[in-house]
Amino acid sequence: MNKLKRVIREGKYMIRVFIDRILLVMTKVLAAVIPAQVFVGYSLRPFMHRLRGVKILGRVWIGDDVYLDEIYPEGVEIHDGAVIATRCTIISHTKGRGKIVIEKHAAIGAGCVIVCASGKTLTIGEGAVISAGSTVSHDIPPYTLCGAPRITAFGKVTVPISFAMTYEEFRRGLRPMRAKKMEGEPS
Repeated sequence: MNKLKRVIREGKYMIRVFIDRILLVMTKVLAAVIPAQVFVGYSLRPFMHRLRGVKILGRVWIGDDVYLDEIYPEGVEIHDGAVIATRCTIISHTKGRGKIVIEKHAAIGAGCVIVCASGKTLTIGEGAVISAGSTVSHDIPPYTLCGAPRITAFGKVTVPISFAMTYEEFRRGLRPMRAKKMEGEPS
């Protein structure tokens, strides 16, 4: 009996994944042929994600190539006025279901990755802004601007990396850079 239940459960899961993928492809195709991106971001994409099970409350903007959890779309909740920029990835599970809540008027910059642990709820607070390219795995308080540290130079390249060079040659050609002293730092 347990084996039969497992087969039925896996069959339902496969059907759901298949339908989910069809909806994702339809979203991309329709977005490509409809010229008004404002319409697509405010209407079509949220509509299609709602069909998949994402809980969208109010009017939100979802940019192009945004990945909202494929396995547990119901684990993502987006509130009124939220903005999710291009190529963000939002995953509401790691080895089990979690929940991601993006509250009212939160803004997520392009290329961000938001990941929630199993059994947890990760909340992006109301009015919070996450800068582009950030990775978020913990709550962000309301009305907070946050993001990854900006790019830092680590070394000087003396042997450019190319197809003609091996990785070892490139690595041997690296020269460390000393950190610049900040004003007010002791010598």
